[in-house]
Amino acid sequence: MRSPILPRALLGAACLASLFAAALPSHAAGKPVLHTFTKQQLTDEFWSEGAAFGDFNHDGKQDVVAGPYWYEGPDFKVRHAYSDASHRSKSKKNGQDTEFAGYKGWLGNENEYSANFFAFTRDLNRDGWDDILILGFPGAESFWYENPKGGAGPWKRHVALDVTDNESPTFTDITGDGKPEIVCSSKGFYGYAEPGADPTQPWKWHSLSPNKNYHKFTHGMGVGDVNGDGRMDLLEKDGWWEQPASLAGDPVWKFHPFAFGTGGAQMHAYDVNGDGLNDVITSISAHGYGLAWYEQYREGGEIKFREHIFVNKMPNENDYGVHFSQLHAIDLVDMDGDGLKDIVTGKRFWAHGPDGDPEPNATPLLYWFQLKRNADKTVDWIPHQIDDASGTGTQVMARDYNGDGKPDVLVGNKHGVFVFTQSTKKVTQAEYDAAQPKRVRP
Repeated sequence: MRSPILPRALLGAACLASLFAAALPSHAAGKPVLHTFTKQQLTDEFWSEGAAFGDFNHDGKQDVVAGPYWYEGPDFKVRHAYSDASHRSKSKKNGQDTEFAGYKGWLGNENEYSANFFAFTRDLNRDGWDDILILGFPGAESFWYENPKGGAGPWKRHVALDVTDNESPTFTDITGDGKPEIVCSSKGFYGYAEPGADPTQPWKWHSLSPNKNYHKFTHGMGVGDVNGDGRMDLLEKDGWWEQPASLAGDPVWKFHPFAFGTGGAQMHAYDVNGDGLNDVITSISAHGYGLAWYEQYREGGEIKFREHIFVNKMPNENDYGVHFSQLHAIDLVDMDGDGLKDIVTGKRFWAHGPDGDPEPNATPLLYWFQLKRNADKTVDWIPHQIDDASGTGTQVMARDYNGDGKPDVLVGNKHGVFVFTQSTKKVTQAEYDAAQPKRVRP
């Protein structure tokens, strides 16, 4: 189905120049450089809590998938329904009854959940065309849609995994074989599902933990090499599971307990302070407050962690006065090209509706936090606001969709779907200084 996008009045122009800029020195020219973002709202309809880039029409340009639609890149002005897009909702807005396409969200005044929490893209059947993998509502199926290679009509749907639990499942290569797997918990176990020779058949599940009755709404999970042995480990809010030397026979991985908050969003293992040890990055509570990195250190050969919370409930708990709630999505990407990975996150909009969770109607912020390492192995996370009228869902994706070498940001949530395209320009020192976030505490 091919149809033009008809945004409502709140969309304004298709592209709006962001008022917020980040900056860092240009090493090549010796002049300061500002990093700015141009905002484009693809729709104000709520179909999904996540979105992804992929080339679906095989034209060499990245498109966007969000909910049952994919949007033609690079301008994203034409969308196509690849699955059922018939859902409609009735709610009230400003005291008036209203009906709209999609699920209840910002267009009404009530809360509802979509069947689409995460989107990933990959040529799953190896025919040369990008397919779409959807991780749906927690506890439900994961399924993928087969690209019809330019054909019309709905894409063929295949079930990958019958039960996908946890609120931060992912699609990444945890086994080290060069091919991504669905990593999540399922039916009480942590583990991963991988496609076989025929990916249209249900994928094979591999448990890596005992059955600990993990709940479908358990928060906080990620994949990374914690101990530096070159193998990916599984991170969860209560510790980390160490991958063994061999996966033959689906052995139970060794568990190392540690409280990484109370249950946040995506978790990442990364050497934050440059000491050669991978630290852990996560939000403290997906429905509360807190963004932290856990510094790894060794004591008698044992891996331990020190907690560093740098965004929390109160403004004075951050060096720059930044604070917001519901950090339910985190990506880790080098946003400014300095060789260090930065954090992209924001406030999930209406996770439990207009009356649920702390500050549900506060400004829906989107930020990237620039990592700066200091000589004494301390670090600074410099906040750069990307937007103040979108927020995140359960997924935020930072990728270079237009091939200019600068990561852009994509979100889908109850406000709609947004692309923020990054650009840079050389400026005077005065312009550079004026754009920098100001410290509020020493």
